[in-house]
Amino acid sequence: MEELLDEVAALQAVFRVDVKLSPSHHIRVFIDADEGVTIEKCTAVSRALYKRIEDSGLFAGGNFSLDVSSPGVDEPLKLRRQYKKNTGRKVEVVLMDGSKVTGTLINVNDDEMIVEEKTGKGNKQITKQITISFNQVQQTRVLITF
Repeated sequence: MEELLDEVAALQAVFRVDVKLSPSHHIRVFIDADEGVTIEKCTAVSRALYKRIEDSGLFAGGNFSLDVSSPGVDEPLKLRRQYKKNTGRKVEVVLMDGSKVTGTLINVNDDEMIVEEKTGKGNKQITKQITISFNQVQQTRVLITF
C-alpha cells in the first residue's frame, strides 16, 4: 500500500506523511508538499491511488474507501521534511520530560532543530536560540498566529 502511494506521490510532487487503515478497509492518506498541498493535488493523488489499489486486487471485490488530505494544522509534525518546510514559523515543541519550548523554528538538520525563543516584555525582552535534538522531542506543532 505505502509503495503504491509513494509511486503516485512522486508523480504529483508530494510526499507521504501517514497512512491509516481501518478494519472496515477505510484508507486515510495524509500527504504534504514542500510548497503546500492544494485540493487539486489531493484529488489527483486520490484518483491515481484509487485506480492502482483497485487494479492491485488488495481488497477483494474492490471493497475499500479512500480519503486523501493534508494532515491539517492541528496535527503534529512527523517528518524532518515537514520541519524543514515550516522553518520560519512559530512552533511549540513538547520535550520527552513534558517541558515546552515555544518560538520560531529557525534551522533544521537531520539530528536537531534550533528554535528561537523570546521571553520577557518590552525593552526587557530576551531572545535565545535553543538547540533541540530530535530524540528529545515528544511532538512539535506549528502554531497559527494572527
